[in-house]
Amino acid sequence: MARRCFFSFHYKPDAARAAQVRQIGSIEGNSPVSDNDWEKVTKGGDASIKRWIANQMKGKSCAVVLAGSNTADRKWINHEINEAWKAGMGVVVIRIHGLKNLDGKVSAKGKNPLSFVMHSPTGKKLSSIAKCYDPDGSNSKERYAWITKHLANTVEEAIKIRGEND
Repeated sequence: MARRCFFSFHYKPDAARAAQVRQIGSIEGNSPVSDNDWEKVTKGGDASIKRWIANQMKGKSCAVVLAGSNTADRKWINHEINEAWKAGMGVVVIRIHGLKNLDGKVSAKGKNPLSFVMHSPTGKKLSSIAKCYDPDGSNSKERYAWITKHLANTVEEAIKIRGEND
């Protein structure tokens, strides 16, 4: 049975790249949100966004952060990582900058989002505990193949790491 995961990503620049990963099917993710639905959520302010994130995370065992060039240190990405970790979920980052967007373009590699979130009991950056993967390959097709092959295993490993760091 596929794991149920929450996907976190920078919506505007990476929605098409994230959609490719979400369609792989080796894990079950939260439903995609449309631009109109997201506008409704954001119009409600921070409380509405927090509530939406909390509802999307219910019943999930892992947060998969799909990192593009500008994903790291964004307010809601950091919030999602923190909330997932506090809820006992696994957390893993998979870089998607090398996947093509709808215009057929790849983007620059960004920073590791886990480097901007602190693990409160130890005071260390979460990047020293959880993992960030940069898929192998010299082009979008090869990187997508790497993600397809390894996505389920990275989720299982993240859940195991989280269980070891209670």
